[in-house]
Amino acid sequence: MKKASSFEIVAARCWNLLNEGKPFTPIFVVGVFLLYHIGQWSDPGFWSACGLGLLVTLPLFVLYYCFDFPLFLRNYLWLPLIAAMLVWESSEFFIYLLAIGLFLFFTIYFWGTFYYRLRIGTTWWNFTRFWKLVLKNSDSTSGNAQEQMPKFLLLLFVWNHYYRQFENGTSSDVGTGLLFAAGLLLYSFILHRYLFDWKPAEIPTYTRDSSKVQAGGEALNKKVIVIVVDGMRKERFEEADAPFMKKLRSEGTEYAQMETVYPARTVVCFSSMFTGTYPREHGIRSNMVWRLGIRVESIFDSLRKVGKKGRLLGIAHLIDSMGDDVESVTAVMHNDVADRNIIERAKKIMAEQNPDLLVAQLIGVDQTGHSRGVLYDDYTQKIAEADKLIEEFVGWLEVQGMMENTTLILCADHGQADGIGGHGHLDEGERYVPFFLHGPMIKRGHRIDEKHSLVSMAPTLAYLLGAPFPSHSRGPVLTEAIDQHD
Repeated sequence: MKKASSFEIVAARCWNLLNEGKPFTPIFVVGVFLLYHIGQWSDPGFWSACGLGLLVTLPLFVLYYCFDFPLFLRNYLWLPLIAAMLVWESSEFFIYLLAIGLFLFFTIYFWGTFYYRLRIGTTWWNFTRFWKLVLKNSDSTSGNAQEQMPKFLLLLFVWNHYYRQFENGTSSDVGTGLLFAAGLLLYSFILHRYLFDWKPAEIPTYTRDSSKVQAGGEALNKKVIVIVVDGMRKERFEEADAPFMKKLRSEGTEYAQMETVYPARTVVCFSSMFTGTYPREHGIRSNMVWRLGIRVESIFDSLRKVGKKGRLLGIAHLIDSMGDDVESVTAVMHNDVADRNIIERAKKIMAEQNPDLLVAQLIGVDQTGHSRGVLYDDYTQKIAEADKLIEEFVGWLEVQGMMENTTLILCADHGQADGIGGHGHLDEGERYVPFFLHGPMIKRGHRIDEKHSLVSMAPTLAYLLGAPFPSHSRGPVLTEAIDQHD
């Protein structure tokens, strides 16, 4: 299959400006405001009044960029909008109707139908289902209607009010706007300080200081294969017809409460899995990566120290984090053939490069969740398809003699919530992921019920392959799964 082209890599980054909620809000508000006032563009006075109004409103833009309002916190976003309507006179309702109409067009048709049709071959009728997903969505993207709508309505309301003030040569209540921004800051801080309490606790120590085992010694495995079924929701996996993966789980060791990281976005999760640490440390905080590259060592760096090689086979987004360690695949193909093409590429990498560690990202399940929703049969059918492809790949590895002393790890990077296959804010269905290991050094028929974190992936890989722990790895080695006397 084709690698992601340079154009696709750039296009993916541009799309993230509209897909990720934080950059979308200001881009959308500015676009709507300018479109509404398009008739005044030729008037120099418009631009001065527009700029001054924006300057007064800027603190609100900054606050809404800095503060997410995850899950039920988004319900509190309507109160500042109501307060603004009580403080300032309401007028020009067409601008708000225009904003709501453009938002629904962008999310339901342009994104949910046109974009997915061109990229992965979704039906032209997808909008008939996608509108439900937009209204339910709880993740941190622009498609989170319940978070985005009160945000952009407030920003447009305040900006348009001050634009009219400066246009008419009056600016007597600028102080009121600044006081309102100060109140919103305090309000946001209190909500996040006292009500935002579901973020997973971080491990305070580094693996090298707290681990009961040491990495960098004799390797337990010749190879490790990690298959990440992107976006596979745990209970939907249980409901799916996936006999091969479930057989591997029953013959190996399962971590029944494997927790992802916050925010549960794909590039963030992969960065945490393969560095062993958290977003504040590796620097990747969303799929929108402003500063390219992780700031700490990855498992691929650790393997190089002992003359070994690892490859990550995944979509273009992962290049922003892991750079040259990524074997990119194009995400512009029909979703029914995406995982098939990835598996064929994985075979080619193993045959030609023979890496000690291969990480392969299957994307069909995640893309189905995003485009069609996770609570429909389409989603479990895609898990079943992934199961058959994984069975084929493992069978091919066995024929090639590459499974003799190999640990196989099957997992998801995050789950998916209802709505647009939501993941990011750790809504129901996102937080815990399928995770199990299988191989000659792995205990058979074993289940671990204690809570663990995906940050244990990197140090466990290092231990199995005889490489040092990545420099900032914090996760403990998953020693409960390892049977060194087998």
